[in-house]
Amino acid sequence: MSTFEHQRHKPGAILTRPREIIVACAPMRSNVNVSSIARTASACAIERLVLTGNVSLISKIARDGESELDISTHRTLPPVLKRLKKDGYRLVGLEQTTNSENIHHYRFSRRTALVIGNERTGLTSDILDVLDDAVEIPVYGLPHSFNAAIAAGMALYEYCRQFPQG
Repeated sequence: MSTFEHQRHKPGAILTRPREIIVACAPMRSNVNVSSIARTASACAIERLVLTGNVSLISKIARDGESELDISTHRTLPPVLKRLKKDGYRLVGLEQTTNSENIHHYRFSRRTALVIGNERTGLTSDILDVLDDAVEIPVYGLPHSFNAAIAAGMALYEYCRQFPQG
């Protein structure tokens, strides 16, 4: 007899305080990626998702993220990021740059805006110019970067690991 019993849809962990992280996405090419990011953000109990450009969520992929998140859509990202910075958020871009820090060594601020770049072009210079930090996820093979939605999930998981109680 197995010591493990399958549990489908185990209730989420109880947070002692709301998470203070916002996910902000540069214009994406794929609604699948945006929808996956929404689902992951919701599963991490993130409350706010900022989207830019002409995007729409795919309900079957986003699942409960579509109804659980405060989602706003904007034409461009830099003005939104500047407002978030004024509101006390640390702007952290998920991007490979000359000065990006390895996510394994990065300590997130509790109040963070995690900025996710476009699947092909990453974060543009006008977005990089307003960031406080850039973090990258090490890649050990080809291609030289992770899919945007996968990378966002890894970064959100690391933030949640650092702040398990919210």
